[in-house]
Amino acid sequence: MRPGDIINGLVKGLAVIECFDEDHASLSITDVANRTGLERATARRCLLTLTSLGYASYDGKFFRLTPRVLNLGHSYLAATPLPRLLQPFLDQLSAQTNESSSAAVLDGTEILYVARASHRRVMSINLGAGARMPAYCTSMGRILLASLPQSAARDILDRSQLIAYTPKTKADLPAISTELAVVAAQGFAVIDEELELGLNSIAVPLHNAKGEVVAAINIGAQSARASTSHMIATFLPLMRKIQSELRPLLR
Repeated sequence: MRPGDIINGLVKGLAVIECFDEDHASLSITDVANRTGLERATARRCLLTLTSLGYASYDGKFFRLTPRVLNLGHSYLAATPLPRLLQPFLDQLSAQTNESSSAAVLDGTEILYVARASHRRVMSINLGAGARMPAYCTSMGRILLASLPQSAARDILDRSQLIAYTPKTKADLPAISTELAVVAAQGFAVIDEELELGLNSIAVPLHNAKGEVVAAINIGAQSARASTSHMIATFLPLMRKIQSELRPLLR
């Protein structure tokens, strides 16, 4: 790819969209310039363009994204068969375990949820297709990181903001690297209250017919209902079965 092949205006516009998040839902032009590193005039033009296209609203001081932005994520979900293929299997897994199950892919330093079967709410935040979580401290994230060459996984960890969400969170490089080696060897990942107190999860990779890891699936449950040992003994065999059934279907 040559430098001339890149449309810089599109790059800047996407950066502006991505700078809005749960903690920064309303932003001024100056806020956006500071968060993206763009010149204030450039940030203003991007915001006004997004507003004219219906992707943002403006009250005279602050800009907010509109629901139309969801069309961008929906385009990905609609264009890939993965969510549609996985959903029946997640529904089956959730029905068998009476717990919520999800599927995700790796996107930068985060995992992106592409499908979910929600039996009951287990986290303090709502998760669904399009939701994102840090890769380093989630069961699916560790599965996906462990599937990468060590140098690639280390690069992602170096770019991650390692936060100890609970006293149990592995949030330093040596501990995470050791855990990834364990995950790679055993073929599954277990999170014991590292992301949120009272929440456990277990994940396995999904391989395509060529043996490449294309996604991960997990089951999340309140620790009072399902200890990590219970998950390994009871949930893992069910996940292994689905893992095997999906392999010839994934391209």
